[in-house]
Amino acid sequence: MSIFALQSLAGGFLDEDLEHFNKNFDDWCIQFESYEDAMDIVQTLEDQESIDVVEITPLSYPKYFFNSLQGTVYATRQIEDKIICVVEPFMGSSFRIAVCDLKTKNVRLTKTTYKNIPSIETAFANYGDK
Repeated sequence: MSIFALQSLAGGFLDEDLEHFNKNFDDWCIQFESYEDAMDIVQTLEDQESIDVVEITPLSYPKYFFNSLQGTVYATRQIEDKIICVVEPFMGSSFRIAVCDLKTKNVRLTKTTYKNIPSIETAFANYGDK
């Protein structure tokens, strides 16, 4: 399920007071269920041309909802209330699987490391199939 948010061209997300932009997307940011609802609000704001409507999908959740998840996310999938990601914590490091809990907002990296994407594909594809 997608949600929509209002983002400044400078990068912040519009707060629920419709006046301030938060650097990170959080529970205080205004969210919409449809693009049309978001556009209705944009049309009531000053500087409309400096505000974009951003679609946040389950595949992009880690970027917006899990600020503690560091590094580059290469693949994502959802299993129940968790988002499972293939992540490279920092450039040149080994790849890891990150488990992001949608309810608690906690992020846990698995202990196993993988040297390249092909070596992690099977573990990622079968994660949770036990």
